[in-house]
Amino acid sequence: MKKLLNVLLAIVLLFTPLHMASASEDDTFRVGMEVNYAPFNFSEVNDTNGGYPVANSPGEYANGYDVQFAKKIADGLGKKLEIYKIEWDGLIPALTSGKIDAIVAGMSPTDERLEQIDFSKPYYHAKMVVVTQKDSPYVNAKSINDFKDAKITAQLGTFHVDMIDQMEGVAKQEPMDSFPTMIAAANAGTIDGYISEEAGAESAVASNPKLTYVTFDEANGFETNDVDTTVGVGIAKNSPLTEDINKILDGMDIDKEQAEIMGQMTEITASVEENQGFVEEVKSIWSTYFSLFLRGVVNTLFIAILSTLLGFLLGLVVAVIRRMDVKKTDNKVSYYFHKVINWILGAYVEIFRGTPMMVQSVIIFYGLKQYFDIDLSTMFAAILIVSINTGAYLSEVVRGGINSIDKGQFEACKAIGLSEAQTMTSVILPQTIRTILPSLGNEFVINIKDTSVLNVISVTELFFMSKSVAGSTYKYFPTYLITAVIYFVLTFTITRILLLLERKFNDKDFIMESSTGARNV
Repeated sequence: MKKLLNVLLAIVLLFTPLHMASASEDDTFRVGMEVNYAPFNFSEVNDTNGGYPVANSPGEYANGYDVQFAKKIADGLGKKLEIYKIEWDGLIPALTSGKIDAIVAGMSPTDERLEQIDFSKPYYHAKMVVVTQKDSPYVNAKSINDFKDAKITAQLGTFHVDMIDQMEGVAKQEPMDSFPTMIAAANAGTIDGYISEEAGAESAVASNPKLTYVTFDEANGFETNDVDTTVGVGIAKNSPLTEDINKILDGMDIDKEQAEIMGQMTEITASVEENQGFVEEVKSIWSTYFSLFLRGVVNTLFIAILSTLLGFLLGLVVAVIRRMDVKKTDNKVSYYFHKVINWILGAYVEIFRGTPMMVQSVIIFYGLKQYFDIDLSTMFAAILIVSINTGAYLSEVVRGGINSIDKGQFEACKAIGLSEAQTMTSVILPQTIRTILPSLGNEFVINIKDTSVLNVISVTELFFMSKSVAGSTYKYFPTYLITAVIYFVLTFTITRILLLLERKFNDKDFIMESSTGARNV
């Protein structure tokens, strides 16, 4: 057991950050973006098209309009560019906590955002359109008011959602989390259209032959203002970078740069075969992005395996401590000390079982940096979060396993002079572990799937990699079909391995009960 603990500790320490310095204290310009929103920022597997390495996803390259402008700004600042792939909802927390220096992700300076961060002068001017199917009854609309009864949506957290209210008589739908999601819905016909800016619409249409987009002249289009239709660099409040970046942008011809760079990026993302069948699409995505899927699988398995082991050890310790019987008559100090520890451990179990792991991730990863200047690496944070979450659940599993042991065994151990520690380690826990082995296997399988929520703190596990592929190709369904198959293969294979281990430990035959368990016969 001691050797196992030492090995696990050594592995975890490999992912511990070497320092906790602020992002702005060195000669790098750390930029956050989604890397899944073509043609602004999208994922590639090499730098053939001028892509730039993604710092928190080795082997992945970011390209797009935002990337090219980030390069120009970094050069102007005389700093080395570092790009970090971060979920849209995590961009502002990453900036305000100091994990990145700037956001270059097609973000508009809305009033709500300006309360939290500053913005540079615009580096992009948008024109709003509506994406719909080519055979839609609304395809020939000349005005935004020609969409009566149409089911229209927009991306969550953007000003596009408010634009829907300008369209008379539409059936406003709930906002969706990303453009790939909306594209999939439009392709499936569950919505009649969604609001987009024109460059994004061009890429979506180029990759999805069933779709087109409707433009409007100034008199019949959306009423917008510069705040809504311009895109700036997000910078921390009162940062000296704001003035420096503005000087760099002042030295550029933004309109000329926009036309030239956006044209190049749209051409890159549109380089697909329009007449591909579904099977060909799946093969094309797999052959192109195989390395990203594989990297996601490796990270997912590493987090799940290590976190399940650490969580089991943590749960074991918590359960044993809470199960200890400390008598007040023997030692009052030990009695009250155990009461306090027991209450703390009970609170830990209830809190981490009673709150979503996604919420825990944001609080731990961004909160520790913002309020305590503790800068965890994403992998270390992932292992920490999943481990303590798993420990909370498994502590109750272990406690139930201990309680299932006949009380006579405890009494027999006491009668022959074994201490409580000896009773636990030599008699009770070996039986407990054999009893709860199916539950441990089940927790492992759950952890493989639950790592997907870690994309909120930019952990490059399988689901986050899949989002990058989907947002870069606008091939939503084929990408996630590949992802689903990978998850199934992983869980199915691991379940069978766990069944073999159960059979060996219990020396009995098993028949299948579910994909995550078995029962004796």
